[in-house]
Amino acid sequence: MSKIKIYRIIGSYKKNHKKYLFRKEVRALREEDAIEKVLSQITSIGIYRRQITIQEIKEITLDEAQDYVIRELSD
Repeated sequence: MSKIKIYRIIGSYKKNHKKYLFRKEVRALREEDAIEKVLSQITSIGIYRRQITIQEIKEITLDEAQDYVIRELSD
């Protein structure tokens, strides 16, 4: 059985000629699933996928996670 991992994804997107940075932490089985989850969250606010640039994808441990919900779900 596969183990759920925690990923931190850092990137940016452009909206109304401004650049916004984001850092998301998600739980997923694979890196591709984590990317898809983050892209779907960001595109839900009216951003196109082509406007999003992912700069870093990193698998992190539970101790490194800063998101409270992620920490509680992983216990």
